[in-house]
Amino acid sequence: MDKKKIGIIGATGYTGSELMRILPQHPHVEVTTITSESRAGEKFSEVHPFFEGIADQVLIKSDAINVKDLDLVFLALPHGISMDFVKQYHGEKFKIIDLSGDFRLESPDIYKKWYLKDHSFHEGFAEAVYGIPELFSKEIKSARLIANPGCFPTGALLGMAPLAAEGLRLEAPIIIDSKTGVTGAGVQSKPVNLFSNVHDNFKAYGLKSHRHTIEIQDTLKKISGANVTIQFTPHLLPVDRGILSTIYLQPSKKNWSDKSLVALFEDFYQEAPFVRIRKQPPAIKEVRGTNYCDIFPVFDDRTGMVIVITAIDNLVKGAAGQAVQNMNLIFDWDETQGLNQIPVHP
Repeated sequence: MDKKKIGIIGATGYTGSELMRILPQHPHVEVTTITSESRAGEKFSEVHPFFEGIADQVLIKSDAINVKDLDLVFLALPHGISMDFVKQYHGEKFKIIDLSGDFRLESPDIYKKWYLKDHSFHEGFAEAVYGIPELFSKEIKSARLIANPGCFPTGALLGMAPLAAEGLRLEAPIIIDSKTGVTGAGVQSKPVNLFSNVHDNFKAYGLKSHRHTIEIQDTLKKISGANVTIQFTPHLLPVDRGILSTIYLQPSKKNWSDKSLVALFEDFYQEAPFVRIRKQPPAIKEVRGTNYCDIFPVFDDRTGMVIVITAIDNLVKGAAGQAVQNMNLIFDWDETQGLNQIPVHP
């Protein structure tokens, strides 16, 4: 089998470098193009020294790519920039997996409301497929443009999808309480991720207005067919990677049990190789460096609440690993190809 030629546009950030860590282990691809606007002309291993002798490719600017030499491109670019690349190369033969938020929402108007920016390529919304493989694999397989989900929505949606697919009726908004490592803020230095602000500290941010709120809510509506209200609050942990989400749902149905919940989740994810239904609450170190999403559902008889805890690595299942999983579906490969890493613990 000839290897597919892959490009990574914006290869020097956390997500781009994670793709460079994963893809060399994939038997069916060759990374032929890596770009950086600020570090063009340098070797990738000069930007990230831990890749020395592993990935010594020279970075180029994105306008220097050879479009005829690419089968698929990963866009590891910030929101607001990916849309311009998609617009410029719309109609080329290569498929695109966009890891930004530019095509995750339902319309340009909703995008503007939550991202506070006009969208430059409205046509992309009709074409883009939301890329959670466990939920939309059929659509992903035939797509040209994949909107890779956000890291918070990935863990939250996988934790709620079995219930939403059952037509869950709720007596109150869903509460999603999520904690993330600092790599979720990106590689660029910002006051929020300075050592002095993160070390020995813990805080909430993005209350009421985090962009992932609408992404989670809209996708739940697609799954359940009903309008759902969520209250999403992220928190910043003093760790480098990982997301732990605790989800609280108040269902109208009161006769759930731990056993019935586990049975529901196990049945729903029986063909999902990267979802593990755990027998105890998961921890972020138990998924570190992997494409797993660990899920622990329980029912509280006292309050009548369903509680679901999920753990993912935000850079793998929450970004690069899920993107590779989507690529596998697009090319009709086993979706675990290149993604069989074992968690790094401790």
